[in-house]
Amino acid sequence: MSITTPKRGGGLYEPLADINVTPFVDVMLVLLIVFMITAPMLAAGMRVDLPQAKAAQPLDPKEPVIITVSKDARLFVGRDEIARARLVPTVRAKLDGDINRPIYVRGDREVAYGEVISVMDQLALNGLGKISLVANAVGAPVTRPDDPATPAR
Repeated sequence: MSITTPKRGGGLYEPLADINVTPFVDVMLVLLIVFMITAPMLAAGMRVDLPQAKAAQPLDPKEPVIITVSKDARLFVGRDEIARARLVPTVRAKLDGDINRPIYVRGDREVAYGEVISVMDQLALNGLGKISLVANAVGAPVTRPDDPATPAR
């Protein structure tokens, strides 16, 4: 098929058989980036239609109990300083009877390792088993030493 239209210079225009792919490639790269970002977010789980049950109960996110051992071996539950003899009753009161709630033990880097183990042992011997040690990730901001209840990142 030929299109004949006069050219400015007196000649004829010829049909252009090539497609300009530059805009097409640009759009495809943008779509590729969008899919690369959204695909991992969508792959977190499969969508299913769950059956209903009368006995089903909603899951509550469990707020952890945070125990801090300062560098001079003082104990804190949350922001409250406590005596070592009061550790287990105080933690049990904070747990409200839910022994499956997590307990985080934070120890200052200068405190003796035995002090942190002693706290964990005291909790474990009294039936509190969901105990985790907390540490800062490499490169994370360091928590303030004067605030024992600030959770580590």
